[in-house]
Amino acid sequence: MKKHNYSAGPCILPQEVFEKSAQAVLDFNNSGLSILEISHRSKDFVAVMDEARALAIELLGLEGKGYQALFLQGGASLEFLMVPYNLMKVDGKAAYLDSGTWANNAIKEAKLFGETIVVASSKAENYNHIPTEYTIPTDANYFHCTSNNTIFGTQMKSFPITNVPVVCDMSSDIFSRTLDFSKFDLIYAGAQKNMGAAGTTLVVVKEEILGKSGRTIPSILDYEKHIKAESMYNTPAVFAVYTCLLTLQWLKKQGGIAAIEKINDAKANLLYNEIDRNPLFIGTAVTKDRSSMNATFLLVDEKNQETFDKMWKDAGISGLAGHRSVGGYRASMYNALPLESVQVLVDVMKELEEVVSVQSQLAE
Repeated sequence: MKKHNYSAGPCILPQEVFEKSAQAVLDFNNSGLSILEISHRSKDFVAVMDEARALAIELLGLEGKGYQALFLQGGASLEFLMVPYNLMKVDGKAAYLDSGTWANNAIKEAKLFGETIVVASSKAENYNHIPTEYTIPTDANYFHCTSNNTIFGTQMKSFPITNVPVVCDMSSDIFSRTLDFSKFDLIYAGAQKNMGAAGTTLVVVKEEILGKSGRTIPSILDYEKHIKAESMYNTPAVFAVYTCLLTLQWLKKQGGIAAIEKINDAKANLLYNEIDRNPLFIGTAVTKDRSSMNATFLLVDEKNQETFDKMWKDAGISGLAGHRSVGGYRASMYNALPLESVQVLVDVMKELEEVVSVQSQLAE
């Protein structure tokens, strides 16, 4: 039985991506070679890289606006380092919004390079909301934020207007909703949530912000060198980039970001409505900041945990356990998760309500 995959990442991908990538492992482009063994300099793979980079720019609506797309390695965690290396000036400073674990990790890396100002933080409230009351210094070299917090189930619904370059970690919600992406000067995202297999990271950067740090940057960490080499400065993660291309092609066929956003909203509304309606459950994130990608919730009474866990597992649901920082449950509803899977979870939640009701009546 095919599982209803709620894993936070690596996570669900479109079925056709699995099928096409599986075929490519056996025989890529009828070459008689596997995608796992072809040269990254081969004509066939260079075409993959070129199309993946171009399609990312196209889907984000950034064509002709001075942006370059790169597929790099090291995950979003390496970008925590590369961003200040490339953008924070010698004796400069950067501004960061602390809205979750990964934002906090990015702040730790930035502090190695210079003055790092945390403009606001929700850490004291276990990151259950997105801070909104803050001022970004006008002399900061850049402002860094995290659009979606996978662990805590919060998501930025709006972004500040500022005169400094805006950097955003969109690892867990990129390509999931319509935004004016030209308002961001650098976007990065690990592939393993909405784009493809783990092993590569998409970076979309406006070229004009580069080359101004005054630092000597190690070549492998220099965005300009990666742009010049067209993401081939070192051997790329060939298979991961290929699955990204397949996923981006799938997204375009669905109608692009605007079309998938409607489906994502329907999934989120279906689940959150049940969380709010069902007296056995409670959400952990402040309502206005709830993520459409990662819904975090708890049982009101933990005595129902054993029953509920058995029910959702019997229903073919996988990956629903919450992160240890929050506990409870986390339903990750990335682009490829069908609405039908969310309905299965909602049905189980309703069934639990009925079971508990019967048990209560029998106990009276």
